[in-house]
Amino acid sequence: MIRIVSTLCVGLLGFTVISAYHISEQARIAKQELRHTETQIASETTEISVLEVQWQKQASPETIQKLAEASLGMGNTTTVQLASVTQLPRRSAALNGEEMQQASLQSPVAQTPAPVLTISARSGM
Repeated sequence: MIRIVSTLCVGLLGFTVISAYHISEQARIAKQELRHTETQIASETTEISVLEVQWQKQASPETIQKLAEASLGMGNTTTVQLASVTQLPRRSAALNGEEMQQASLQSPVAQTPAPVLTISARSGM
């Protein structure tokens, strides 16, 4: 009887050792994958910061103005007043002596159809 118990204990000990080794290997592999993922994250973060700096440079007003001047022929010109209120014709002269009329328009009221209500019932049988 003692031999059977001893054999079972040795078998259980061997199974425990193999299980512990398997678990430690899984932990080692997971740790390597974690380090690899952290390295990728650091690389992507660096790349994102570089792209943000490039975007800020490209989207700056000075760069856009230079591109507009070079590509589209747009220049930084001053505004010029083309007309003034005194150059507009007087109201009576614009009508040539005709009387001004009021115009009004009434839009038709759109009638929306009443909503249709559908009820369905199911019996539990």
